[in-house]
Amino acid sequence: MNISASSCKRADKLRQLEHDRKVKLLERGEISSGRGLNQETSLARPGDTRWGSHHSTLCHIEQMWPSVIEVLQNLIDDGDRSSKGLSRTLVERMEKYEFVFILLLMKRILTITNHLSTILQEKDQNIVIVMHLINNVKCKLQKLRDSGWDILLEDVKKFCNTYSIEIINMTDNINSCSRLKRDGKNVIDIILQEMDSRFSETTTDLLIYMSCLDPRNSFSRFDVQKLVRLAHFYEDDFSWSERILVEQELEIYIDDVRSDERFEGISDLGALAKKMIETMKNRVFPLVYQMIELALLLPVATATVERVFLAMNIVKTYLQNRIGDEWMNDSLVVYIEKDVFNTVDNESILQHFQNMESQRM
Repeated sequence: MNISASSCKRADKLRQLEHDRKVKLLERGEISSGRGLNQETSLARPGDTRWGSHHSTLCHIEQMWPSVIEVLQNLIDDGDRSSKGLSRTLVERMEKYEFVFILLLMKRILTITNHLSTILQEKDQNIVIVMHLINNVKCKLQKLRDSGWDILLEDVKKFCNTYSIEIINMTDNINSCSRLKRDGKNVIDIILQEMDSRFSETTTDLLIYMSCLDPRNSFSRFDVQKLVRLAHFYEDDFSWSERILVEQELEIYIDDVRSDERFEGISDLGALAKKMIETMKNRVFPLVYQMIELALLLPVATATVERVFLAMNIVKTYLQNRIGDEWMNDSLVVYIEKDVFNTVDNESILQHFQNMESQRM
């Protein structure tokens, strides 16, 4: 026992000395912890609903190209039979001009759409900013389709020269080059078509009308007629008589809040809704407040609902297929709102359960 205890003490002392040595090297900058580097250069699996993850994956593949090829070559040499065949196929496809073309094309497309995707995934969305981004993305995609091929082909050529990948001869393989351009245009056409479908004229009008509620710059975007048309979009929420009265209420409302100093400096709809409740104006202008509620609910009905369905596949597993509604709702809230629950101290949770009354089995 004494020998074992002394050995453990020596091992612990050696580990502590090694830890102290690494800390000193880190402080002097002679070595890196590797944590941030690993996070920045790891090839994470792209998510099904978060398109920003696809953009990151493509950027990392381009950045880590030699390392990726080297890992695949090692699998060909040392892997099992299934991994050897898959790795050999991947290397053969990746070291072709067509693969590089598609890689850089999709990276360029996702670079254009990445910021919009990120904004649309946020819980708190500024409708005005979203509308500007949608139009901006459409214009950039159309510009890429019409006149962006020469720059793209030059980037593909540089990439192939850097990593010794055979380049298509533009004279002998004009059909292949033309096909790649045509396929690339088809991809952009599909994305533009999908954006037009998701953000149709009706949807765009709805967002534009909601943006008229924006309180910034003393409600500079406020437009009574557009907001009246907004009420007609929600026939189930506004009765026929309310749709007639809403115009008069809007005119009184805008004069009232512009002359009220308490509404100065408000920059978003959420703050506007809170201020209306604080000042009791939600009771004075119930139809306007209902419009603000609908505008605040729109982002929740898009990104958050999508996130809930994705989380449901993780929380409600095969082993928990009989989970009750209340328990599932509580589990989903905890899983989705990780940032909130990470701030809760574990000791508080333990104390809460300890204070609960014991139940008989």
